Amino acid sequence: MADETIGVVGAGIVGLATAREIALSRPGTRVVVFEKEQEVSRHQTGHNSGVVHAGIYYTPGSLKADLCVRGVALLRAYCQDRRLPYQEIGKLVVAVREDELGRMENLYQRARNNHVPELRKISREEIKELEPHAGGIAALHSPRTAITDYPAVARAFAEDITDSGGEVRLGFPVTSITTVPGGIEVASGQDRVRVDRLILCAGLQSDSVARLAQDSQEPRIIPFRGEYMLLKPDRTDLVRGLIYPVPDPRYPFLGVHFTPRVDGSVEVGPNAVLALAREGYRRSRVSPRDLLGLAAYPGAWKMAAQHWRTGVKEYRGSFSAAAFMKDARLYVPGVGVRDVVRGGAGVRAQALDRDGTLVDDFRIHRVGRITAVRNAPSPAATASMAIAEHITAAVFGDS
Repeated sequence: MADETIGVVGAGIVGLATAREIALSRPGTRVVVFEKEQEVSRHQTGHNSGVVHAGIYYTPGSLKADLCVRGVALLRAYCQDRRLPYQEIGKLVVAVREDELGRMENLYQRARNNHVPELRKISREEIKELEPHAGGIAALHSPRTAITDYPAVARAFAEDITDSGGEVRLGFPVTSITTVPGGIEVASGQDRVRVDRLILCAGLQSDSVARLAQDSQEPRIIPFRGEYMLLKPDRTDLVRGLIYPVPDPRYPFLGVHFTPRVDGSVEVGPNAVLALAREGYRRSRVSPRDLLGLAAYPGAWKMAAQHWRTGVKEYRGSFSAAAFMKDARLYVPGVGVRDVVRGGAGVRAQALDRDGTLVDDFRIHRVGRITAVRNAPSPAATASMAIAEHITAAVFGDS
């Protein structure tokens, strides 16, 4: 339908990419982005480590796999066009024990099915050629894995939206979503905006905003804080590219790894600890409301019963730099507590089903005129432009 107004809740990278895609691909359509903060990319996007994932980890045929591979190509071209940082520094996924070799082989086959470019298996000696200070007995090398500046990308998306006649309304916390004849009314207090269709990309608040729209109660968002150490400036030369462990298939997290940033710093981390607030970037941040919501959800208790031992280990690393660095030293043995300082933290919006299952794939749910992104963890930033294409096709498929 021509001359529609499309609302998008959330000015993280997925919401902005989606609004941009609609603005550019649907001439005559007006796009309005609603964001509660006073700037874009304030939460998950603004705390992202900057890695552009190549598609190694994801189940072939899943949305993550398909949209990540497509998204890399789109993001690379966009960064080149807009002269934004995009550095192909490469990644090693390192096995440090014999019992990890089988999992590494499974990753290799998965990556081949996902058409990850130029991926190869390498030996201990070849690891040393690429990363002289790294440990490990074997690895996968992905030379095309890159790093970028996702907040800068998000700001560029916002500029594209406004340049196309759209609007990014900052300081607009959505308090109600009401279906009205022929459309939807989005309100922030007394301020009301009518749109023809609405897309929810609310990240850490995605389930709360979906409930405002009378969408299903599940999955729920469980916030996991990921904390980082930073290599001291005189030790950053110990790491050339990205160094990752072979991930534990029971979890959607990738484990403590070494991540060079486009500003020249090197992060070590993250861990994954249950945050006590949806926006709990500090240990001291506690939200009674978020805690009560967590305690009332059966899936949270089932998750805790299954994974409490891992949770205790992660919390130990949160409070002890020595414990945090113990795992990191397996991959770069020369790095110790004296070589790092405390860095920043991010909070991952992890969707959780009622049976305690940590949701792995992207989940995008449509009800009438409303489309809700219910789970979009990593590699959502990498895949953001492809997710935007996917959502746009879903929203306008009946047009």
